[in-house]
Amino acid sequence: MKKEFRLKKEKDFNLVFNKGKRLFSSDLTLIYFEQKELKVGFAVGKKHGGSVKRNRIKRLLRESFRSFSLDLRQNFFFVFIPKVKEEYTLESFKKNMEYLFIKGGFIEKC
Repeated sequence: MKKEFRLKKEKDFNLVFNKGKRLFSSDLTLIYFEQKELKVGFAVGKKHGGSVKRNRIKRLLRESFRSFSLDLRQNFFFVFIPKVKEEYTLESFKKNMEYLFIKGGFIEKC
């Protein structure tokens, strides 16, 4: 994922959290807000574990998002929040992201 697609500023996160709409799957929560460009952020709290585990979760989420980034409608801010689990896998994140993107109408069903 290119760095210009990352949601970094606190005001952008607050905008998405306060005014965004939410979609839920078994492993992820997606909060989205319509904007002029595509940006994505990942909110992984301290309840998920230490910094090593949180950073691994964010790497898995970024890689999962990368596989869908070309097919998405390009005018949204997305924030993904993983649910607390013991184990996280790339396959489960990809499956849950695909489900959320189809549910929200961001990509066409393949």
